[in-house]
Amino acid sequence: MTTDLNSSPLSASQQERLAELLDGISEGQLFWLAGFLAGKCAGGSGSTGANIADAENAFQPVAPELTILFGSQTGNTEELAQQLAARAADKGVSAKLLDMADYKPKQLKSEQYLAVLASTHGEGDPPDNALDFHEFLHGKKAPKLVGLRYSVLSLGDSSYEHFCKTGQDFDSKFAALGATAMVERVDCDVDYEDLAEDWINRVLEAIVSEAGANQPTAASSVTAEQAPASIYSRKNPYTAVILTNQLLSGRGSDKEVRHIELSLEDSGLTYKPGDAVGVYPENNPTLVGELLNALGFDGEQRVSVDECEVSLREALAFYREITLLTPPLMKHWADLANDDALNALVADSTELRAWTEGRDLLDLIQAWPIAKLAPQELVNLLRKLPPRLYSISSSQTAVDDEVHITVAAVRYSSHGRDREGVASAWLSDRMGEGDQMRIYIDPNKKFALPDDSKPVIMIGPGTGVAPFRAFLQEREEREAEGENWLFFGDRRFRSDFLYQSEWIKWRRDGLLTKLDVAFSRDQAEKRYVQHCLKENSADVWAWLQRGASLYVCGDAEKMAPDVHQALLDIASEQGGLNPEQAEDYLRQLNRDKRYQRDVY
Repeated sequence: MTTDLNSSPLSASQQERLAELLDGISEGQLFWLAGFLAGKCAGGSGSTGANIADAENAFQPVAPELTILFGSQTGNTEELAQQLAARAADKGVSAKLLDMADYKPKQLKSEQYLAVLASTHGEGDPPDNALDFHEFLHGKKAPKLVGLRYSVLSLGDSSYEHFCKTGQDFDSKFAALGATAMVERVDCDVDYEDLAEDWINRVLEAIVSEAGANQPTAASSVTAEQAPASIYSRKNPYTAVILTNQLLSGRGSDKEVRHIELSLEDSGLTYKPGDAVGVYPENNPTLVGELLNALGFDGEQRVSVDECEVSLREALAFYREITLLTPPLMKHWADLANDDALNALVADSTELRAWTEGRDLLDLIQAWPIAKLAPQELVNLLRKLPPRLYSISSSQTAVDDEVHITVAAVRYSSHGRDREGVASAWLSDRMGEGDQMRIYIDPNKKFALPDDSKPVIMIGPGTGVAPFRAFLQEREEREAEGENWLFFGDRRFRSDFLYQSEWIKWRRDGLLTKLDVAFSRDQAEKRYVQHCLKENSADVWAWLQRGASLYVCGDAEKMAPDVHQALLDIASEQGGLNPEQAEDYLRQLNRDKRYQRDVY
Protein backbone atom coordinates (compact mmCIF):
# COMPACT_ATOMS: atom_id res chain seq x y z
CA MET A 1 0.00 0.00 0.00
CA THR A 2 1.27 3.51 -0.79
CA THR A 3 0.21 6.87 0.63
CA ASP A 4 1.13 10.54 0.11
CA LEU A 5 2.90 11.91 3.19
CA ASN A 6 4.23 15.12 1.58
CA SER A 7 1.61 17.32 3.26
CA SER A 8 1.73 15.42 6.57
CA PRO A 9 2.16 17.32 9.88
CA LEU A 10 4.32 14.42 11.07
CA SER A 11 8.07 14.74 11.52
CA ALA A 12 10.37 12.98 9.07
CA SER A 13 11.07 10.14 11.49
CA GLN A 14 7.35 9.73 12.22
CA GLN A 15 6.59 9.66 8.52
CA GLU A 16 9.25 7.01 8.02
CA ARG A 17 7.81 4.80 10.78
CA LEU A 18 4.26 5.27 9.44
CA ALA A 19 5.29 4.37 5.89
CA GLU A 20 7.01 1.24 7.22
CA LEU A 21 3.84 0.30 9.11
CA LEU A 22 1.57 0.79 6.11
CA ASP A 23 3.79 -1.13 3.73
CA GLY A 24 2.05 -4.39 2.84
CA ILE A 25 -0.86 -3.85 5.22
CA SER A 26 -4.05 -5.75 4.28
CA GLU A 27 -7.49 -4.20 3.86
CA GLY A 28 -8.76 -5.99 6.97
CA GLN A 29 -5.82 -4.71 9.03
CA LEU A 30 -6.42 -1.21 7.69
CA PHE A 31 -10.04 -1.31 8.90
CA TRP A 32 -8.80 -2.40 12.32
CA LEU A 33 -6.26 0.42 12.42
CA ALA A 34 -8.87 3.00 11.35
CA GLY A 35 -11.14 1.96 14.20
CA PHE A 36 -8.28 2.09 16.68
CA LEU A 37 -7.21 5.58 15.56
CA ALA A 38 -10.80 6.80 15.64
CA GLY A 39 -10.95 5.72 19.26
CA LYS A 40 -7.73 7.55 20.03
CA CYS A 41 -9.07 10.76 18.48
CA ALA A 42 -12.41 10.54 20.23
CA GLY A 43 -10.66 10.02 23.56
CA GLY A 44 -9.48 13.62 23.72
CA SER A 45 -6.11 15.39 23.36
CA GLY A 46 -4.86 14.84 26.86
CA SER A 47 -1.28 13.65 27.00
CA THR A 48 -1.29 11.64 30.21
CA GLY A 49 -0.95 7.90 30.20
CA ALA A 50 -4.29 7.63 32.00
CA ASN A 51 -6.08 9.49 29.19
CA ILE A 52 -4.51 7.25 26.61
CA ALA A 53 -5.49 4.14 28.54
CA ASP A 54 -9.05 5.44 28.93
CA ALA A 55 -9.26 6.04 25.19
CA GLU A 56 -7.98 2.57 24.43
CA ASN A 57 -10.46 0.95 26.78
CA ALA A 58 -13.41 3.02 25.57
CA PHE A 59 -12.76 2.49 21.89
CA GLN A 60 -11.79 -1.06 21.08
CA PRO A 61 -10.84 -1.92 17.49
CA VAL A 62 -13.77 -2.81 15.28
CA ALA A 63 -14.29 -6.57 14.95
CA PRO A 64 -13.73 -7.98 11.46
CA GLU A 65 -17.05 -8.60 9.71
CA LEU A 66 -17.84 -11.97 8.13
CA THR A 67 -20.94 -12.47 6.01
CA ILE A 68 -22.07 -16.10 5.82
CA LEU A 69 -24.32 -17.11 2.91
CA PHE A 70 -25.87 -20.54 2.62
CA GLY A 71 -27.68 -22.31 -0.20
CA SER A 72 -29.34 -25.45 1.12
CA GLN A 73 -32.02 -27.84 -0.11
CA THR A 74 -32.37 -30.14 2.89
CA GLY A 75 -30.78 -28.19 5.75
CA ASN A 76 -27.28 -29.68 6.17
CA THR A 77 -25.58 -26.66 4.64
CA GLU A 78 -27.62 -24.27 6.77
CA GLU A 79 -26.64 -26.19 9.92
CA LEU A 80 -22.96 -25.85 9.03
CA ALA A 81 -23.47 -22.13 8.38
CA GLN A 82 -24.93 -21.80 11.87
CA GLN A 83 -21.92 -23.58 13.31
CA LEU A 84 -19.61 -21.16 11.53
CA ALA A 85 -21.57 -18.18 12.90
CA ALA A 86 -21.37 -19.49 16.45
CA ARG A 87 -17.65 -20.21 16.18
CA ALA A 88 -17.04 -16.78 14.67
CA ALA A 89 -18.59 -15.16 17.74
CA ASP A 90 -16.24 -17.18 19.96
CA LYS A 91 -13.29 -15.82 17.97
CA GLY A 92 -14.42 -12.20 18.21
CA VAL A 93 -15.47 -12.06 14.55
CA SER A 94 -18.77 -10.28 13.84
CA ALA A 95 -20.82 -12.68 11.72
CA LYS A 96 -23.99 -12.11 9.69
CA LEU A 97 -25.81 -15.32 8.77
CA LEU A 98 -28.04 -15.08 5.69
CA ASP A 99 -30.08 -17.35 3.47
CA MET A 100 -29.00 -16.70 -0.14
CA ALA A 101 -32.65 -16.08 -1.01
CA ASP A 102 -32.70 -13.16 1.44
CA TYR A 103 -29.37 -11.62 0.43
CA LYS A 104 -29.23 -8.46 -1.69
CA PRO A 105 -26.36 -9.06 -4.15
CA LYS A 106 -25.59 -5.35 -4.46
CA GLN A 107 -24.08 -5.63 -0.96
CA LEU A 108 -21.25 -7.75 -2.36
CA LYS A 109 -19.13 -4.70 -3.16
CA SER A 110 -19.08 -3.64 0.49
CA GLU A 111 -18.36 -7.02 2.04
CA GLN A 112 -15.13 -7.45 3.98
CA TYR A 113 -15.04 -11.23 4.38
CA LEU A 114 -17.47 -13.68 2.78
CA ALA A 115 -18.08 -17.38 3.47
CA VAL A 116 -20.27 -19.22 0.97
CA LEU A 117 -21.73 -22.63 1.82
CA ALA A 118 -23.66 -24.36 -0.96
CA SER A 119 -25.04 -27.78 -1.72
CA THR A 120 -25.59 -29.17 -5.20
CA HIS A 121 -29.05 -30.35 -6.18
CA GLY A 122 -30.24 -32.61 -9.00
CA GLU A 123 -27.92 -32.70 -11.99
CA GLY A 124 -25.49 -30.06 -10.80
CA ASP A 125 -28.14 -27.43 -10.11
CA PRO A 126 -28.13 -24.87 -7.28
CA PRO A 127 -30.64 -25.46 -4.49
CA ASP A 128 -33.89 -23.51 -4.86
CA ASN A 129 -32.91 -20.77 -2.40
CA ALA A 130 -29.61 -20.16 -4.24
CA LEU A 131 -31.03 -19.78 -7.76
CA ASP A 132 -31.27 -15.97 -7.76
CA PHE A 133 -27.82 -15.43 -6.25
CA HIS A 134 -26.24 -17.95 -8.63
CA GLU A 135 -27.95 -16.29 -11.59
CA PHE A 136 -26.86 -12.79 -10.51
CA LEU A 137 -23.26 -13.79 -9.95
CA HIS A 138 -23.09 -15.37 -13.42
CA GLY A 139 -24.92 -12.50 -15.11
CA LYS A 140 -23.82 -9.22 -16.65
CA LYS A 141 -24.64 -7.18 -13.54
CA ALA A 142 -22.15 -8.95 -11.30
CA PRO A 143 -19.66 -6.33 -10.00
CA LYS A 144 -15.90 -6.49 -9.82
CA LEU A 145 -14.97 -7.80 -6.39
CA VAL A 146 -11.31 -6.86 -6.10
CA GLY A 147 -10.51 -6.67 -2.39
CA LEU A 148 -13.14 -9.17 -1.29
CA ARG A 149 -11.80 -12.08 0.74
CA TYR A 150 -13.90 -15.21 0.43
CA SER A 151 -14.02 -18.97 0.83
CA VAL A 152 -16.44 -21.67 -0.37
CA LEU A 153 -17.60 -24.88 1.29
CA SER A 154 -19.36 -27.15 -1.20
CA LEU A 155 -21.54 -30.13 -0.26
CA GLY A 156 -22.46 -32.93 -2.63
CA ASP A 157 -22.52 -36.65 -3.29
CA SER A 158 -19.62 -38.16 -5.24
CA SER A 159 -21.88 -40.88 -6.66
CA TYR A 160 -23.41 -38.17 -8.89
CA GLU A 161 -21.72 -36.97 -12.05
CA HIS A 162 -21.76 -33.24 -11.19
CA PHE A 163 -20.25 -33.58 -7.74
CA CYS A 164 -20.26 -30.25 -5.82
CA LYS A 165 -20.81 -28.27 -9.03
CA THR A 166 -22.70 -25.39 -7.39
CA GLY A 167 -19.88 -24.64 -4.98
CA GLN A 168 -17.35 -24.96 -7.80
CA ASP A 169 -19.41 -22.50 -9.85
CA PHE A 170 -19.40 -19.96 -7.02
CA ASP A 171 -15.68 -20.37 -6.39
CA SER A 172 -14.63 -19.92 -10.01
CA LYS A 173 -16.94 -16.93 -10.50
CA PHE A 174 -15.72 -15.10 -7.38
CA ALA A 175 -12.16 -15.60 -8.60
CA ALA A 176 -13.08 -14.35 -12.09
CA LEU A 177 -14.60 -11.22 -10.55
CA GLY A 178 -11.32 -10.43 -8.80
CA ALA A 179 -12.01 -11.72 -5.29
CA THR A 180 -9.25 -13.53 -3.40
CA ALA A 181 -9.73 -16.85 -1.63
CA MET A 182 -8.55 -16.67 1.97
CA VAL A 183 -8.95 -20.47 2.19
CA GLU A 184 -9.20 -22.76 -0.84
CA ARG A 185 -12.59 -24.33 -1.64
CA VAL A 186 -13.41 -27.61 0.09
CA ASP A 187 -15.67 -30.16 -1.64
CA CYS A 188 -17.45 -32.44 0.84
CA ASP A 189 -18.99 -35.83 0.17
CA VAL A 190 -21.86 -37.32 2.18
CA ASP A 191 -19.49 -37.81 5.15
CA TYR A 192 -18.84 -34.10 5.36
CA GLU A 193 -18.45 -33.43 9.10
CA ASP A 194 -14.66 -33.62 9.50
CA LEU A 195 -13.84 -31.70 6.32
CA ALA A 196 -16.41 -29.02 7.17
CA GLU A 197 -15.06 -28.59 10.69
CA ASP A 198 -11.53 -28.21 9.39
CA TRP A 199 -12.71 -25.63 6.81
CA ILE A 200 -14.52 -23.62 9.50
CA ASN A 201 -11.38 -23.58 11.66
CA ARG A 202 -9.14 -22.47 8.78
CA VAL A 203 -11.51 -19.71 7.65
CA LEU A 204 -11.67 -18.20 11.12
CA GLU A 205 -7.94 -18.58 11.64
CA ALA A 206 -7.33 -16.73 8.36
CA ILE A 207 -9.59 -13.85 9.37
CA VAL A 208 -8.16 -13.53 12.88
CA SER A 209 -4.60 -13.77 11.59
CA GLU A 210 -5.18 -11.13 8.94
CA ALA A 211 -7.53 -8.69 10.64
CA GLY A 212 -7.25 -9.39 14.32
CA ALA A 213 -10.30 -9.73 16.54
CA ASN A 214 -11.80 -8.44 19.77
CA GLN A 215 -13.07 -10.39 22.71
CA PRO A 216 -15.76 -12.99 21.93
CA THR A 217 -18.94 -11.36 20.61
CA ALA A 218 -22.51 -12.30 21.32
CA ALA A 219 -23.76 -15.10 19.10
CA SER A 220 -26.29 -14.06 16.50
CA SER A 221 -29.94 -14.34 17.45
CA VAL A 222 -30.48 -16.76 14.57
CA THR A 223 -27.92 -19.17 15.99
CA ALA A 224 -29.25 -18.86 19.53
CA GLU A 225 -32.85 -19.52 18.52
CA GLN A 226 -31.91 -22.63 16.60
CA ALA A 227 -29.81 -24.28 19.27
CA PRO A 228 -31.07 -27.84 19.60
CA ALA A 229 -33.00 -28.70 22.76
CA SER A 230 -31.98 -32.37 22.62
CA ILE A 231 -28.52 -33.83 23.11
CA TYR A 232 -29.13 -36.06 20.09
CA SER A 233 -28.00 -35.08 16.60
CA ARG A 234 -26.44 -36.43 13.39
CA LYS A 235 -23.16 -36.90 15.26
CA ASN A 236 -24.88 -38.34 18.32
CA PRO A 237 -27.95 -40.25 17.05
CA TYR A 238 -30.77 -41.40 19.29
CA THR A 239 -31.54 -45.12 19.62
CA ALA A 240 -35.26 -45.34 18.87
CA VAL A 241 -37.51 -48.35 19.41
CA ILE A 242 -39.77 -49.42 16.54
CA LEU A 243 -43.39 -49.33 17.72
CA THR A 244 -45.02 -50.31 14.43
CA ASN A 245 -43.71 -51.68 11.13
CA GLN A 246 -46.83 -52.13 9.01
CA LEU A 247 -47.25 -53.04 5.33
CA LEU A 248 -49.06 -50.12 3.75
CA SER A 249 -49.40 -51.23 0.13
CA GLY A 250 -52.26 -53.62 -0.68
CA ARG A 251 -52.49 -57.10 -2.11
CA GLY A 252 -51.36 -57.29 -5.71
CA SER A 253 -49.06 -54.26 -5.54
CA ASP A 254 -45.70 -54.60 -7.26
CA LYS A 255 -44.23 -52.27 -4.64
CA GLU A 256 -43.71 -52.80 -0.92
CA VAL A 257 -44.43 -49.66 1.10
CA ARG A 258 -44.26 -49.69 4.88
CA HIS A 259 -45.55 -47.36 7.58
CA ILE A 260 -43.06 -47.24 10.47
CA GLU A 261 -43.65 -45.63 13.86
CA LEU A 262 -40.74 -44.90 16.20
CA SER A 263 -40.67 -43.92 19.86
CA LEU A 264 -38.97 -40.65 20.85
CA GLU A 265 -39.78 -41.06 24.54
CA ASP A 266 -37.32 -39.24 26.84
CA SER A 267 -35.18 -38.17 23.85
CA GLY A 268 -36.03 -34.47 23.93
CA LEU A 269 -36.20 -34.58 20.14
CA THR A 270 -38.72 -32.27 18.51
CA TYR A 271 -39.75 -31.82 14.89
CA LYS A 272 -42.11 -29.90 12.66
CA PRO A 273 -44.13 -30.94 9.60
CA GLY A 274 -41.75 -30.89 6.66
CA ASP A 275 -38.73 -32.13 8.63
CA ALA A 276 -37.01 -35.45 7.95
CA VAL A 277 -35.65 -38.34 10.00
CA GLY A 278 -32.06 -39.35 9.40
CA VAL A 279 -31.70 -43.14 9.68
CA TYR A 280 -28.39 -44.94 10.10
CA PRO A 281 -28.89 -48.25 8.24
CA GLU A 282 -27.01 -51.54 8.12
CA ASN A 283 -25.70 -53.25 5.01
CA ASN A 284 -27.11 -56.62 4.06
CA PRO A 285 -25.14 -59.33 5.94
CA THR A 286 -25.37 -61.61 2.91
CA LEU A 287 -23.56 -59.07 0.74
CA VAL A 288 -20.97 -58.53 3.49
CA GLY A 289 -20.33 -62.27 3.58
CA GLU A 290 -19.96 -62.45 -0.20
CA LEU A 291 -17.43 -59.62 -0.10
CA LEU A 292 -15.35 -61.34 2.58
CA ASN A 293 -15.39 -64.59 0.58
CA ALA A 294 -14.41 -62.86 -2.66
CA LEU A 295 -11.49 -61.15 -0.92
CA GLY A 296 -10.46 -64.16 1.12
CA PHE A 297 -10.59 -62.09 4.31
CA ASP A 298 -11.33 -63.21 7.85
CA GLY A 299 -14.36 -61.22 8.99
CA GLU A 300 -13.18 -61.26 12.61
CA GLN A 301 -9.89 -59.50 11.85
CA ARG A 302 -9.66 -56.20 13.71
CA VAL A 303 -9.50 -52.95 11.77
CA SER A 304 -9.58 -49.27 12.70
CA VAL A 305 -12.70 -47.32 11.73
CA ASP A 306 -13.20 -43.68 12.68
CA GLU A 307 -10.78 -44.00 15.62
CA CYS A 308 -12.49 -47.17 16.86
CA GLU A 309 -11.35 -50.78 16.59
CA VAL A 310 -13.97 -53.20 15.24
CA SER A 311 -14.07 -56.46 13.31
CA LEU A 312 -13.82 -56.23 9.53
CA ARG A 313 -17.31 -57.73 9.30
CA GLU A 314 -18.69 -54.96 11.52
CA ALA A 315 -16.82 -52.31 9.53
CA LEU A 316 -18.42 -53.45 6.28
CA ALA A 317 -21.87 -53.94 7.84
CA PHE A 318 -22.24 -50.72 9.84
CA TYR A 319 -19.60 -48.17 8.87
CA ARG A 320 -18.73 -48.30 5.17
CA GLU A 321 -20.58 -47.81 1.86
CA ILE A 322 -20.43 -51.04 -0.17
CA THR A 323 -23.36 -50.71 -2.60
CA LEU A 324 -22.29 -47.61 -4.57
CA LEU A 325 -19.23 -47.11 -6.74
CA THR A 326 -18.15 -43.47 -6.71
CA PRO A 327 -15.62 -41.91 -9.10
CA PRO A 328 -13.09 -41.30 -6.27
CA LEU A 329 -13.27 -44.97 -5.25
CA MET A 330 -12.86 -46.10 -8.87
CA LYS A 331 -9.83 -43.84 -9.26
CA HIS A 332 -8.18 -45.20 -6.10
CA TRP A 333 -8.95 -48.77 -7.17
CA ALA A 334 -7.44 -48.15 -10.60
CA ASP A 335 -4.26 -46.80 -9.00
CA LEU A 336 -3.92 -50.01 -6.98
CA ALA A 337 -4.93 -52.43 -9.74
CA ASN A 338 -2.65 -50.85 -12.35
CA ASP A 339 -4.83 -52.31 -15.09
CA ASP A 340 -4.91 -50.67 -18.54
CA ALA A 341 -8.61 -51.39 -19.14
CA LEU A 342 -9.61 -49.99 -15.76
CA ASN A 343 -7.41 -46.93 -16.21
CA ALA A 344 -9.07 -46.26 -19.57
CA LEU A 345 -12.52 -46.66 -18.03
CA VAL A 346 -11.76 -44.23 -15.20
CA ALA A 347 -10.40 -41.68 -17.69
CA ASP A 348 -13.72 -41.59 -19.58
CA SER A 349 -16.38 -40.10 -17.29
CA THR A 350 -19.26 -41.15 -19.55
CA GLU A 351 -18.12 -44.76 -19.80
CA LEU A 352 -17.34 -44.83 -16.09
CA ARG A 353 -20.82 -43.62 -15.19
CA ALA A 354 -22.37 -46.27 -17.47
CA TRP A 355 -20.27 -49.10 -16.00
CA THR A 356 -20.84 -48.20 -12.34
CA GLU A 357 -24.61 -47.77 -12.75
CA GLY A 358 -26.28 -50.66 -10.93
CA ARG A 359 -23.01 -52.22 -9.75
CA ASP A 360 -21.47 -52.45 -6.28
CA LEU A 361 -18.20 -53.25 -4.55
CA LEU A 362 -18.55 -56.98 -5.16
CA ASP A 363 -18.79 -56.37 -8.91
CA LEU A 364 -15.63 -54.25 -8.78
CA ILE A 365 -13.70 -56.87 -6.80
CA GLN A 366 -14.73 -59.62 -9.21
CA ALA A 367 -13.89 -57.55 -12.30
CA TRP A 368 -10.53 -56.21 -11.10
CA PRO A 369 -9.20 -58.17 -8.09
CA ILE A 370 -6.22 -56.69 -6.23
CA ALA A 371 -3.88 -59.42 -5.01
CA LYS A 372 -2.17 -57.63 -2.13
CA LEU A 373 -5.08 -55.57 -0.81
CA ALA A 374 -5.03 -55.55 3.02
CA PRO A 375 -8.24 -55.39 5.11
CA GLN A 376 -7.34 -52.00 6.61
CA GLU A 377 -6.49 -50.67 3.16
CA LEU A 378 -9.95 -51.70 1.93
CA VAL A 379 -11.66 -49.94 4.84
CA ASN A 380 -9.64 -46.79 4.19
CA LEU A 381 -10.68 -46.79 0.51
CA LEU A 382 -14.42 -46.84 1.24
CA ARG A 383 -16.42 -43.79 2.23
CA LYS A 384 -18.59 -43.75 5.34
CA LEU A 385 -22.02 -45.35 5.17
CA PRO A 386 -24.20 -42.21 5.22
CA PRO A 387 -27.58 -41.88 6.92
CA ARG A 388 -30.68 -41.97 4.73
CA LEU A 389 -33.28 -39.23 5.05
CA TYR A 390 -37.01 -39.97 5.17
CA SER A 391 -39.70 -37.29 5.16
CA ILE A 392 -41.63 -37.37 8.41
CA SER A 393 -45.24 -38.45 7.92
CA SER A 394 -46.60 -37.34 11.30
CA SER A 395 -47.23 -34.18 13.29
CA GLN A 396 -45.70 -34.16 16.76
CA THR A 397 -48.65 -32.09 17.90
CA ALA A 398 -50.82 -35.10 17.05
CA VAL A 399 -48.63 -38.08 18.00
CA ASP A 400 -46.52 -36.63 20.84
CA ASP A 401 -43.46 -38.82 21.58
CA GLU A 402 -43.53 -40.62 18.25
CA VAL A 403 -42.28 -40.01 14.75
CA HIS A 404 -43.64 -41.77 11.64
CA ILE A 405 -41.95 -42.45 8.30
CA THR A 406 -43.15 -44.00 5.03
CA VAL A 407 -40.66 -46.31 3.33
CA ALA A 408 -40.79 -47.92 -0.12
CA ALA A 409 -38.55 -50.98 -0.35
CA VAL A 410 -36.18 -50.69 -3.30
CA ARG A 411 -35.53 -54.01 -5.08
CA TYR A 412 -34.26 -54.60 -8.62
CA SER A 413 -32.06 -56.82 -10.78
CA SER A 414 -28.96 -55.52 -12.49
CA HIS A 415 -26.02 -57.16 -14.25
CA GLY A 416 -27.20 -60.66 -13.37
CA ARG A 417 -27.73 -60.11 -9.66
CA ASP A 418 -30.62 -59.08 -7.42
CA ARG A 419 -30.03 -55.74 -5.71
CA GLU A 420 -31.75 -53.71 -3.00
CA GLY A 421 -31.78 -50.32 -1.35
CA VAL A 422 -29.58 -50.35 1.75
CA ALA A 423 -31.94 -48.68 4.22
CA SER A 424 -35.32 -49.50 2.69
CA ALA A 425 -34.67 -53.26 2.48
CA TRP A 426 -33.11 -53.27 5.96
CA LEU A 427 -36.20 -51.59 7.40
CA SER A 428 -38.58 -53.82 5.45
CA ASP A 429 -36.89 -57.22 5.82
CA ARG A 430 -34.80 -57.19 8.96
CA MET A 431 -36.37 -54.69 11.37
CA GLY A 432 -39.57 -55.32 13.32
CA GLU A 433 -41.50 -54.09 16.33
CA GLY A 434 -39.25 -53.79 19.37
CA ASP A 435 -36.04 -53.51 17.35
CA GLN A 436 -33.85 -50.45 17.76
CA MET A 437 -32.38 -48.08 15.20
CA ARG A 438 -30.19 -44.98 15.34
CA ILE A 439 -31.90 -41.80 14.17
CA TYR A 440 -31.77 -38.01 14.33
CA ILE A 441 -34.07 -35.19 13.27
CA ASP A 442 -33.05 -33.29 10.13
CA PRO A 443 -34.88 -29.92 10.15
CA ASN A 444 -36.08 -28.54 6.83
CA LYS A 445 -37.22 -24.93 7.08
CA LYS A 446 -37.44 -24.86 3.29
CA PHE A 447 -40.54 -27.06 3.48
CA ALA A 448 -42.80 -25.58 6.13
CA LEU A 449 -46.49 -24.79 6.46
CA PRO A 450 -47.66 -21.18 6.03
CA ASP A 451 -49.97 -19.33 8.41
CA ASP A 452 -53.07 -21.25 9.48
CA SER A 453 -55.29 -19.02 7.34
CA LYS A 454 -53.44 -19.63 4.07
CA PRO A 455 -54.51 -22.27 1.50
CA VAL A 456 -52.05 -24.97 0.48
CA ILE A 457 -51.71 -27.13 -2.64
CA MET A 458 -49.82 -30.36 -1.99
CA ILE A 459 -48.41 -32.51 -4.82
CA GLY A 460 -47.00 -35.82 -3.63
CA PRO A 461 -47.07 -39.04 -5.67
CA GLY A 462 -45.99 -42.31 -4.05
CA THR A 463 -44.13 -41.92 -0.77
CA GLY A 464 -43.82 -38.23 -1.64
CA VAL A 465 -47.20 -37.93 0.07
CA ALA A 466 -45.59 -38.58 3.49
CA PRO A 467 -45.06 -34.96 4.61
CA PHE A 468 -48.60 -34.03 3.57
CA ARG A 469 -50.01 -36.53 6.06
CA ALA A 470 -47.99 -34.54 8.64
CA PHE A 471 -49.33 -31.25 7.23
CA LEU A 472 -52.95 -32.33 7.60
CA GLN A 473 -52.45 -33.82 11.06
CA GLU A 474 -50.92 -30.51 12.14
CA ARG A 475 -53.66 -28.40 10.59
CA GLU A 476 -56.32 -30.61 12.15
CA GLU A 477 -54.78 -30.23 15.62
CA ARG A 478 -54.43 -26.47 15.18
CA GLU A 479 -57.93 -26.12 13.74
CA ALA A 480 -56.38 -24.15 10.91
CA GLU A 481 -58.82 -22.32 8.63
CA GLY A 482 -56.74 -22.50 5.45
CA GLU A 483 -58.00 -24.70 2.62
CA ASN A 484 -56.07 -27.86 1.69
CA TRP A 485 -55.81 -29.51 -1.74
CA LEU A 486 -53.95 -32.77 -2.30
CA PHE A 487 -52.75 -34.23 -5.61
CA PHE A 488 -51.72 -37.86 -5.14
CA GLY A 489 -50.55 -40.39 -7.68
CA ASP A 490 -49.32 -43.96 -7.78
CA ARG A 491 -49.66 -47.09 -9.90
CA ARG A 492 -53.00 -48.69 -8.99
CA PHE A 493 -56.01 -47.51 -7.02
CA ARG A 494 -56.73 -50.85 -5.32
CA SER A 495 -53.20 -51.57 -4.06
CA ASP A 496 -51.28 -48.30 -3.99
CA PHE A 497 -53.59 -45.61 -2.56
CA LEU A 498 -51.34 -44.89 0.42
CA TYR A 499 -53.18 -43.74 3.59
CA GLN A 500 -56.45 -43.89 1.63
CA SER A 501 -58.74 -44.14 4.65
CA GLU A 502 -57.17 -41.05 6.23
CA TRP A 503 -57.51 -38.91 3.11
CA ILE A 504 -61.14 -40.00 2.68
CA LYS A 505 -61.94 -39.20 6.32
CA TRP A 506 -60.29 -35.78 6.09
CA ARG A 507 -62.15 -35.12 2.84
CA ARG A 508 -65.44 -36.09 4.45
CA ASP A 509 -64.73 -33.95 7.54
CA GLY A 510 -63.88 -30.93 5.40
CA LEU A 511 -60.23 -30.62 6.43
CA LEU A 512 -59.17 -31.75 2.94
CA THR A 513 -60.96 -29.31 0.65
CA LYS A 514 -60.06 -31.04 -2.62
CA LEU A 515 -58.52 -34.42 -3.45
CA ASP A 516 -57.35 -35.33 -6.96
CA VAL A 517 -55.68 -38.64 -7.76
CA ALA A 518 -53.91 -40.25 -10.70
CA PHE A 519 -53.17 -43.96 -10.98
CA SER A 520 -50.84 -44.57 -13.90
CA ARG A 521 -51.54 -48.30 -14.50
CA ASP A 522 -55.34 -48.33 -14.17
CA GLN A 523 -55.93 -47.42 -17.83
CA ALA A 524 -54.22 -47.89 -21.17
CA GLU A 525 -52.73 -44.40 -21.24
CA LYS A 526 -50.57 -43.53 -18.24
CA ARG A 527 -51.88 -40.75 -16.05
CA TYR A 528 -49.77 -38.79 -13.57
CA VAL A 529 -50.20 -35.92 -11.11
CA GLN A 530 -49.13 -33.35 -13.70
CA HIS A 531 -52.14 -34.39 -15.79
CA CYS A 532 -54.41 -33.73 -12.79
CA LEU A 533 -52.87 -30.30 -12.43
CA LYS A 534 -53.49 -29.44 -16.06
CA GLU A 535 -57.10 -30.68 -15.84
CA ASN A 536 -57.65 -28.34 -12.90
CA SER A 537 -55.76 -25.38 -14.39
CA ALA A 538 -58.40 -22.75 -13.69
CA ASP A 539 -58.87 -23.76 -10.06
CA VAL A 540 -55.12 -24.09 -9.43
CA TRP A 541 -54.60 -20.58 -10.79
CA ALA A 542 -57.49 -19.25 -8.71
CA TRP A 543 -56.01 -20.74 -5.55
CA LEU A 544 -52.62 -19.21 -6.35
CA GLN A 545 -54.24 -15.83 -6.87
CA ARG A 546 -55.78 -16.19 -3.39
CA GLY A 547 -52.32 -16.68 -1.90
CA ALA A 548 -52.02 -20.47 -1.88
CA SER A 549 -48.63 -22.06 -1.23
CA LEU A 550 -47.41 -24.89 -3.50
CA TYR A 551 -45.60 -27.95 -2.15
CA VAL A 552 -43.99 -30.69 -4.23
CA CYS A 553 -42.44 -33.83 -2.72
CA GLY A 554 -41.00 -36.92 -4.38
CA ASP A 555 -38.91 -37.91 -7.38
CA ALA A 556 -36.52 -35.21 -8.59
CA GLU A 557 -35.56 -36.80 -11.91
CA LYS A 558 -38.91 -36.99 -13.71
CA MET A 559 -41.84 -36.02 -11.51
CA ALA A 560 -40.58 -32.66 -10.24
CA PRO A 561 -39.61 -31.31 -13.72
CA ASP A 562 -42.93 -32.53 -15.18
CA VAL A 563 -44.89 -30.86 -12.38
CA HIS A 564 -42.85 -27.67 -12.82
CA GLN A 565 -43.66 -27.63 -16.53
CA ALA A 566 -47.37 -28.16 -15.77
CA LEU A 567 -47.27 -25.17 -13.43
CA LEU A 568 -45.54 -23.09 -16.12
CA ASP A 569 -48.28 -24.07 -18.58
CA ILE A 570 -50.98 -23.09 -16.07
CA ALA A 571 -49.33 -19.69 -15.50
CA SER A 572 -49.17 -19.14 -19.27
CA GLU A 573 -52.67 -20.34 -20.11
CA GLN A 574 -54.56 -18.96 -17.12
CA GLY A 575 -52.42 -15.91 -16.38
CA GLY A 576 -51.66 -14.87 -19.95
CA LEU A 577 -47.92 -14.98 -19.32
CA ASN A 578 -45.27 -15.73 -21.90
CA PRO A 579 -42.74 -18.50 -21.05
CA GLU A 580 -40.20 -16.10 -19.53
CA GLN A 581 -42.86 -14.35 -17.45
CA ALA A 582 -44.25 -17.71 -16.29
CA GLU A 583 -40.79 -18.77 -15.12
CA ASP A 584 -40.38 -15.43 -13.33
CA TYR A 585 -43.78 -15.96 -11.70
CA LEU A 586 -42.75 -19.34 -10.24
CA ARG A 587 -39.39 -17.93 -9.22
CA GLN A 588 -41.19 -15.17 -7.31
CA LEU A 589 -43.38 -17.76 -5.61
CA ASN A 590 -40.16 -19.47 -4.54
CA ARG A 591 -38.73 -16.20 -3.21
CA ASP A 592 -41.95 -15.65 -1.27
CA LYS A 593 -41.66 -19.20 0.12
CA ARG A 594 -44.91 -20.12 -1.64
CA TYR A 595 -43.34 -22.72 -3.96
CA GLN A 596 -41.39 -25.23 -1.89
CA ARG A 597 -39.97 -28.54 -3.02
CA ASP A 598 -38.59 -31.55 -1.18
CA VAL A 599 -37.37 -33.69 -4.05
CA TYR A 600 -34.77 -36.45 -4.15
